[in-house]
Amino acid sequence: MAKVFAIANQKGGVGKTTTCINLAASLVATKRRVLLIDLDPQGNATTGSGVDKLNLEHSIYDVLTGECDLAQAMQFSEHGGYQLLPANRDLTAAEVVLLEMEMKEHRLRQALAPIRENYDYILIDCPPSLSMLTVNALSASDGVIIPMQCEYYALEGLTDLMNSIQRIAERLNPALKIEGLLRTMYDPRISLTNDVSAQLQEHFGDKLYTTVIPRNVRLAEAPSFGMPALVYDKQSRGAMAYLALAGELARRQRASRSTATA
Repeated sequence: MAKVFAIANQKGGVGKTTTCINLAASLVATKRRVLLIDLDPQGNATTGSGVDKLNLEHSIYDVLTGECDLAQAMQFSEHGGYQLLPANRDLTAAEVVLLEMEMKEHRLRQALAPIRENYDYILIDCPPSLSMLTVNALSASDGVIIPMQCEYYALEGLTDLMNSIQRIAERLNPALKIEGLLRTMYDPRISLTNDVSAQLQEHFGDKLYTTVIPRNVRLAEAPSFGMPALVYDKQSRGAMAYLALAGELARRQRASRSTATA
C-alpha cells in the first residue's frame, strides 16, 4: 500500500512544488509507482509536469466535490513518468464548496482509499496556507515532508506549522507524523544558513534529512519546459540532490518497516 506524504509549509516560496515534481520523478527513476496530487489552486505542479492546466476536462476539484472519480481526472506526466491529479484555478472554489459537504476534512482520504494499493508513493503538493485543502491533505497522509529555507523567518513559520500538524493529528488523523524536514535552496557559504541548519539538527535530529537541496539554476528553469530537472539536465546538482533524497526516503521506509516487524 502506498505511503502518502503531504509536502507542506505555510510559508510560500520554500520549494514545495519543486520538491513534489522532482522527488516524484526521482522515485520513478528508482522503479517506484508514484502518484502526484496538485492541491494548490495555482496549479504549478500541473504545468511543471507538462500538463496544460487551462484545458483540463476534469481536475482534483471535481474529485473533491464528487463530480468525477479519480480515474476520470488522472493524467500522465510523460517527462516525469508518474500519474498526476492536476489542478487549476477551479480549486479556489473548493474552499467554499467543501464547507457545505459532509466529512469535508476527509474528502481526499476517501477518494484515495480505493487506489492506494496501486502505488508505492503518493505525494501531495499543498498550498501555502492552512486552508481546507491543506487540512484534507494532512487528513489523508501518513506523514508530512517539510521543505524549508535556512533563514530566520522560516524558523518562525515552522513553529506555526508544527502546531497545525499537532492539531490535525489530535482531531482528524492520529497516524499523522512529521516524516522529515528538507533544507532547500541551500547555500553553505552563507553563515545564517549554517546557523539555522545547526539549530534544526539540534532540535529535530534524525527527522532532518541528510540530503540538502542546493540553489540551482536548472531546478528553476526546468518547470518552464514542463519537466523535472532529472529530465531537463540529469547531471545538474539539483537533479542529483533529489535522486539522493529519493534514496534516503526509501531507506528510511525500509528501516521503519524492519522496526515495525521486529
